[in-house]
Amino acid sequence: MTEQGTGLTHSREWKAATYSGFPPLIVIAVLMVIIIGSIVQLASDNWPPIVAILPVLCSLGVLFVVPGFYMLQPNQGAAITLFGSYRGTDRASGLRWVLPWMIRRRISVRANNVISERIKVNDLRGNPIEMAAQVVWRVTDTAQALFDIDDYKAFVNVQIEAAVRTIGARYPYDDFTHEEVTLRGNHDQVGGELLTVLMARLAVAGISVDECGFTHLAYAQEIAGAMLRRQQAEAVVAARRTLVEGAVGMVEMALAQLSEKNVVELDDERRAAMVSNLMVVLCGERDTQPIVNAGSLYQ
Repeated sequence: MTEQGTGLTHSREWKAATYSGFPPLIVIAVLMVIIIGSIVQLASDNWPPIVAILPVLCSLGVLFVVPGFYMLQPNQGAAITLFGSYRGTDRASGLRWVLPWMIRRRISVRANNVISERIKVNDLRGNPIEMAAQVVWRVTDTAQALFDIDDYKAFVNVQIEAAVRTIGARYPYDDFTHEEVTLRGNHDQVGGELLTVLMARLAVAGISVDECGFTHLAYAQEIAGAMLRRQQAEAVVAARRTLVEGAVGMVEMALAQLSEKNVVELDDERRAAMVSNLMVVLCGERDTQPIVNAGSLYQ
């Protein structure tokens, strides 16, 4: 069956009219017995005239039946064509037989696992990154794979690369503030979109995708060092921001409790000095050394 589109013919798979190979095999065995018997009769003195033509007729029958045999393994199909016209696909495994003038093209419908080559892609922010994907795919429509695409395996490889580039350019590689969807931080979501894009691209070839995911994701070598330093700087800034926010909260709590419980009366200058000391203690990277002031705060 074909559907006419805009200048192109789209094939659709259907079941071919083929047969089990065992009945024709029995026919060949019977013909061989007749041939052997006829030859034995011809060796004797008394034989009817029809015996002379039987070996010829049976031999022609054997030559007709034998070319129609073919073998299919599990998860393997055979697309049948007659004078260039698609006549269906046979997916029954075992010994099969079809009229000998029909052409059989075997095709595997098993799962295939492909790991793409590492390619360089510019992410959403223009940073060059390296990406590679792993894809498990299989042929679901043998007619489309064989007759709508020139080389369906090469087509799969090209479409995987195109899909990886599409997804890579859609998102930034990383976002330290966790406000955006990123390639590195949202594997499930990005992998789901990669699956959707691949399914749409490979549908024209009668191929489905069982699963896919990224096997390699990193900044390109020319900016890897700079981006690593940037990530480290962003991490330090974020850590400092969290530390300062926590320290300010602790200072506010300390001053509030001191005032509430009337532990000590603090004027503005002493309050400022205490705030400064507490911030140094709470925000310092090293342990502070206590100093006992035996005199006045103003000495």
